[in-house]
Amino acid sequence: MRKHIRLTGYDYSQNGAYFITFCVKDRQEILGKVVPHNDSGELFVDLSACGDVVRKEIEDTHNYYSGITVEKYCIMPNHVHLIVLISKDDTVPTATNAANALIPRVVTMIKKKTNKAAGFDIWQSSFHDRIIRDEAEYLGIWQYIDSNPSLWADDVYFEQKQ
Repeated sequence: MRKHIRLTGYDYSQNGAYFITFCVKDRQEILGKVVPHNDSGELFVDLSACGDVVRKEIEDTHNYYSGITVEKYCIMPNHVHLIVLISKDDTVPTATNAANALIPRVVTMIKKKTNKAAGFDIWQSSFHDRIIRDEAEYLGIWQYIDSNPSLWADDVYFEQKQ
């Protein structure tokens, strides 16, 4: 039985910032590899062809949904983190943006387009989202996303290869 962790009664289509994480099936590391940068030695994710498709779809999100901006993202070897900002103009009809629909639609669109490009279903069916409640939390999540590659060995999604 799947656990529903979304905030009951919250309209996820309203303006605000959201922290989203979604994962590759079985934690397969198919989106890239964490490697040191040649000049600085700082760790970054060298994207695979599949990871590059994910990057393109994330960066194109604003072309599919007006009022939706991916403000920050990090593609890790087997998962993706996003900060999504919804800033709709109240004069725009919201019938197509029914309550609780925008965040799942954005995630579904990215997943469908990357699955099509990959030629197979790469994603777990669910995703995690969190309403970002204030500026301090926003800045903390921004920093977490920035530092994610350097913390890869301690990440909950990291699996040490034998």
